[in-house]
Amino acid sequence: MANRPVYAAIGVTVDGHKDMLGLWMGTGGEGAKFWMSVLMDLKNRGFLDVFFLVCDGLKGLPEAVTNVWPQTIVQTCIVHLIRNTFRLASRQDWDAVKRDIKPIYTAPNPAAAMAALQELDEKWGTRYRAMIRLWRNAWDEFVPFLDYNIEIRRDLLHQCDRVPKRPLPAGNSRAWELPDRASRNQVSVPCDSQPGPDRDGPRPVDDAVEARDQRIRHHVR
Repeated sequence: MANRPVYAAIGVTVDGHKDMLGLWMGTGGEGAKFWMSVLMDLKNRGFLDVFFLVCDGLKGLPEAVTNVWPQTIVQTCIVHLIRNTFRLASRQDWDAVKRDIKPIYTAPNPAAAMAALQELDEKWGTRYRAMIRLWRNAWDEFVPFLDYNIEIRRDLLHQCDRVPKRPLPAGNSRAWELPDRASRNQVSVPCDSQPGPDRDGPRPVDDAVEARDQRIRHHVR
């Protein structure tokens, strides 16, 4: 029997509490219909609203979110975006690429980030066209990250790259309500460490992939 992907949903409340919300087995070709069933499962269990939904390259998920929680902000995973950047560049250029992409995801606003992306394109666009295309294709779901202060940005990076150690019981019907949208930018999310795109927790990957990711994380530091 062919291996089938298992998708995990991790939830983080605005006060920093984190739980595994569930696991869903797919076929590898999931689309909006599949993600709609996942999101409706969560909603039926009592999740009234989702403030941010952080995902990476899951086709159909952003559209499904709009139908279930219309005001949810869909954010591409910055950690995955950075990792994928290095995978599209030669290892000998990683240190230079590291320096040149940092002004994008640490930019104070979308305009400054776009200017940094333009500089990246001018320097590396000829050699690494796919790397530039990666950032441009992700742009609309990358920029919401830039609307928030440094603590919230760090927390988004941290939560995206860490897996909770205990599951949420299947019978838990607690509803998670989030602040009024009008005060989004005033939401305070505690940051209990100094996370960054290099932070990583254990995951069941083979040794070759893990070794590659370790090399990438070394250059992101």
